[in-house]
Amino acid sequence: MEGVVSPDGKFRSFKGIPFAVPPVGPLRWKPPQPVAPWSGVHKAVEFGPRCMQTRVFSDMIFRDAGPSEDCLYLNVWIPESHSARKLPVMVWIYGGGFVAGATSEPRQDASTLCQKGVLVVSMNYRLGIFGFFSHPELSKESDHDASGNYGLMDQLAALQWVKENIAAFGGDPDNVTIFGESAGSASVSALMASPLAKGLFRSAIGESGAIFGAVRPMKSRVETEKIGLEFAKSAFGTDSLAALRAKSAADLLEAAAKEGAPRFSPNVDGYFLPETVQAIFAAGKQSHVPLLAGWNLDEGSYHAILGDDAATRENFAAKARSLYGANADAILKLYSATTKEEVKRAARDLAGDRFTQFTTWKWMELELKTGGSPVYRYRFEETLPLPAGSAPNTETSAPHASEIEYVFGVLPSRDLPWRPQDEKLSDQMGSYWTNFAKKGDPNGAGLPKWPSYAPEDFQVMHLNANPQALPDDHRARYLFLDELR
Repeated sequence: MEGVVSPDGKFRSFKGIPFAVPPVGPLRWKPPQPVAPWSGVHKAVEFGPRCMQTRVFSDMIFRDAGPSEDCLYLNVWIPESHSARKLPVMVWIYGGGFVAGATSEPRQDASTLCQKGVLVVSMNYRLGIFGFFSHPELSKESDHDASGNYGLMDQLAALQWVKENIAAFGGDPDNVTIFGESAGSASVSALMASPLAKGLFRSAIGESGAIFGAVRPMKSRVETEKIGLEFAKSAFGTDSLAALRAKSAADLLEAAAKEGAPRFSPNVDGYFLPETVQAIFAAGKQSHVPLLAGWNLDEGSYHAILGDDAATRENFAAKARSLYGANADAILKLYSATTKEEVKRAARDLAGDRFTQFTTWKWMELELKTGGSPVYRYRFEETLPLPAGSAPNTETSAPHASEIEYVFGVLPSRDLPWRPQDEKLSDQMGSYWTNFAKKGDPNGAGLPKWPSYAPEDFQVMHLNANPQALPDDHRARYLFLDELR
């Protein structure tokens, strides 16, 4: 491999390393296949293409050549100052709802994070219909009577690549931490649950998400096969797998992106996931590794609850009744509000709980009960600075995904008037994350103490301009939402 040393000499990067054969033609909707060895020098200086996707999220900016089915590439960042000893390895999994995302986003560049004494890897994985399509013929041709979850198996293949190859880059294959955000965090929970991933990582970090089915329960392979058949007949007038493999990637993507098309996402395929993720954790069958997880203050917008209705107590109560029926009074008590601003806050809290917060909480709760390893919980609360001349933001302060630049230490990747407090918090968060990767504990010299999340008082680390740990003050909300499932 030939990589690139940064102009300042502080890190080395290897980009666009193939970790699986291109999943095209007869390999479309197949588990990733290992790359054949090559002779000579492979130039690893540019990001590989991102996996097939449409323009879904406006905040995603890519530095690759564009989408392609040939997309199974990974990247490695190494600090130049490290000694000959093996470095802890952090493997990043991007978010994007399992329909978008790529490793080439500037906010996920690990050139700064690696300088805290870790080696960072990031991988592309198949998305949407290419990563999670299920079909009876696919299950029949499988050695495991399974179909779907190809995107998750791509992540698994990247972890296996790390296990086999990372020592050559100076990394420790026996000290790997997986970390991800949103769908990437959900993927971390799935990798912890999968029996196929055991032994490939030693700790896990989840930022805003888990596959614990609060709003969309996981479907079985039989259910997703039926959805796949119905989609194929509706979109292309055929249920033949051969005919679907003959379709161009562009035609498949266009059909899957149309309004009314099904959502292709992880399923209980019977192989990668023999049961639901929640059932696996409840039975204590997951990988027993330290877990650091949490979410942001404003994961959801109040419009997700109120729509275009005014933020009044009456409208919030009406929405609660439509969502929760006879349980609305209890919801209104737990998310109490009187004034306009209180209603907005309560609606944002409820929207965030329904989106990512409850599922992430449930993940940590089950890990506490059955995991046998330390758990650390956080809430990211730092209000993003507004561009000069902007009106005050009354909608959100710390929205979904806003912690990513802080974790990676790449605040300049976003054109905002960053303050000294942002730079300080970013440095602290990078240290917490890398300390956890090094030893399964985020604490370290010069950092505010972060106690473990435990039944005594369920301490939560509040990450803001003055980080501090406090007992969970919203536990009653999550306990009640848990009862409603």
